[in-house]
Amino acid sequence: MRWIPVVACAAAVIAASSCTSSGLTPGVAAGATSPRSTHQRTASHYSGMRSSAPRPSTRPADSASPDSSTSTAAPSSQAGPAERALAAMNLAQRVGQLLMVDCPSSGVAASTVTSIRRYHAGSVILDGNSTLGVAGTATITKQLQSLAPRGVRLFVSTDQEGGLVQRMKGPGFVDIPSALVQGSRTPSELRASTRTWAGELRSAGINVDLAPVLDTVPAGSRSNPPIGDLDREYGHTPTRVASRGVAVAQALDAAGVAATVKHFPGLGRVTGNTDVASGVTDDVTTRHDAYLLPFAAAIKEHVRFVMVSTAIYARIDPGTPAIFSPTIVTGMLRHDLGFTGVIITDDIGAAKQVASVPAGIRAVKFIAAGGTMALTVAPATVPLMARRLIDRARSDAAFRQKVNAAALVVLRAKAAAGLLG
Repeated sequence: MRWIPVVACAAAVIAASSCTSSGLTPGVAAGATSPRSTHQRTASHYSGMRSSAPRPSTRPADSASPDSSTSTAAPSSQAGPAERALAAMNLAQRVGQLLMVDCPSSGVAASTVTSIRRYHAGSVILDGNSTLGVAGTATITKQLQSLAPRGVRLFVSTDQEGGLVQRMKGPGFVDIPSALVQGSRTPSELRASTRTWAGELRSAGINVDLAPVLDTVPAGSRSNPPIGDLDREYGHTPTRVASRGVAVAQALDAAGVAATVKHFPGLGRVTGNTDVASGVTDDVTTRHDAYLLPFAAAIKEHVRFVMVSTAIYARIDPGTPAIFSPTIVTGMLRHDLGFTGVIITDDIGAAKQVASVPAGIRAVKFIAAGGTMALTVAPATVPLMARRLIDRARSDAAFRQKVNAAALVVLRAKAAAGLLG
């Protein structure tokens, strides 16, 4: 997300610890190079962390009509709430489920109303720091939900990591320490603390936290602007980050807030910030890297959301930002790790890393790569993204199937969160 050094983030840099877990409810969804011998040993450990979750079906969701009329396909008698909701939607409404759009944390903007009502946006991010407190924020989220169509409520998210990245403050919200400090606690202690923080979000009407950060910044790393420089990491080793990150995700889930692990496949070993710089490249991470362990552990525990970074990974898909890479989005997340939940982008509205790609094309390239939800904090990009997605779906049956499949993933996540019906 948008971490310009002045209003930024949190995370933890501590020692190692083995991953513990009590299990998430299914459906709630990297600094200097380490020594080669350590890399190989940890990579071997990671290979055993592959999710046992079933791979997503290659069969597309029911085809949408290429125009904006309501689908006439009757849902099967065996269909669940997500399938029934999808069948009732026209193409534009299905596309809207693939967008998470900006809403100022201080109040609902006219552009947000337009995004939801005209472009059918199905998810919102409360962007910017707020001191309104729980009650004041709840007023905003209730207004947002009143804009949603009957029976398909919104995912409402924020970045509530702790430290420099605690968007929600004020009465009812306690101060959360940085992830670096959180990482010094035991997993059980961290779960207990996170349940309190998550309960505050839930009371405020926020049902998705864009946290925890699962990027690992190696010990001794001198400069890592997006993560390490802001204390957003839970530790300096993948095992420490995995154990603490999973604990946070478990506690969020227990409180009814979907966790979003980020920034796959890792930002702990880059030397640039994708929000304010272009060409940010990780030249270390490989497809089966040891530093993927935290993400593998979280996916094994059925996290609902995984956020993909906009950095380029030279040893995986040279020259291609991760969000546009089928190798990373589909090959690594869906196939290698068996993730079946919502794959969401880091910001692709204002980030300089993707500024050279036309806004609408950014969303199209992400969905084509196998992604699920495009996040933008720039309101002007919403109509461009929606129109491009619709136009491509109308003209390309294979892409239309990707839109349908992605919309179904979102709707299934909403059904699990009690947001349908």
